[in-house]
Amino acid sequence: MLDLYKNIKQLREEKGLSQDELAKLTGYTSRSSIAKIEKGEVDLQQSKILAFAKALGTTPGKLMGLTEFDGIQPSTTLAAHFDGDEYTKSELDEIRQFAEFVKNKRKDSTV
Repeated sequence: MLDLYKNIKQLREEKGLSQDELAKLTGYTSRSSIAKIEKGEVDLQQSKILAFAKALGTTPGKLMGLTEFDGIQPSTTLAAHFDGDEYTKSELDEIRQFAEFVKNKRKDSTV
C-alpha cells in the first residue's frame, strides 16, 4: 500500500497542486491531513482512494500502483457487426471464409 501514498504525492506535484488544494478537492479540511497521507501515516478508505483518483485524474488501480492487468493476461474479443445492407450476401460469405481461413492457418502452424 506504500505505493499509494508515494503516487498521491508524485501525482499531486506533477499536477502542480498544493497540499491545501488537494485537501479541498478530496474533502479534507487542511493540508496537514494530506501531509500525513503522503507519509503513509493514515490508512485511506476506499471512498477516499476514489476521491484522490478523481482529483488527480487517474484510476484507483493506477493510484495504488497496480499494473493495468495486475498479472492477468487480457482476453481478446474480435467481433464484426454489419447492418445487413452494407455488404452483399456474396461479400459476407467471403468475409466468413476469410475468417475461417485465418483460424485454420493458425491451427496448421501449431502442428
